[in-house]
Amino acid sequence: MIRQLLVGGATSACNIAIHALVMAVVVHASNVIVARQVRWPTFKLIYSMIATVMILMAAHTLEVMVWALIYAFIDAAPPGANLVYFAFVNYTTLGYGDVVPVQRWQLIGPITAMNGILMFGWSTATIFEVLRENTARIMGHEHQR
Repeated sequence: MIRQLLVGGATSACNIAIHALVMAVVVHASNVIVARQVRWPTFKLIYSMIATVMILMAAHTLEVMVWALIYAFIDAAPPGANLVYFAFVNYTTLGYGDVVPVQRWQLIGPITAMNGILMFGWSTATIFEVLRENTARIMGHEHQR
């Protein structure tokens, strides 16, 4: 069990680091977009939100790939299992149950799910903050005209 917790914890820490780096990119990209002068500020908000969500989706996909690589490295899934699919099902907490970890790695799925739900929560908070901050900036500029 300790081995599973250590591997799961280290993989989660790697994904947290990826997510933190992506958060910096999201905040910077959002600030750059909002700073631009455009004729229709509402489109600037739409563009900012699309960019934010797409960057976050790419981050989550990368994080799933990290889990899939770890699954391959530790032989966590039965032979022939699609590891990317298995990682996505665990990370998103979908939990079909059609692929389950081998007995010696039975905790790796729930650890992946815990990591995924935390990363999704962090992303949701970021999306909300970007929307709130950009709406205030854009609508503030719009009222000054």
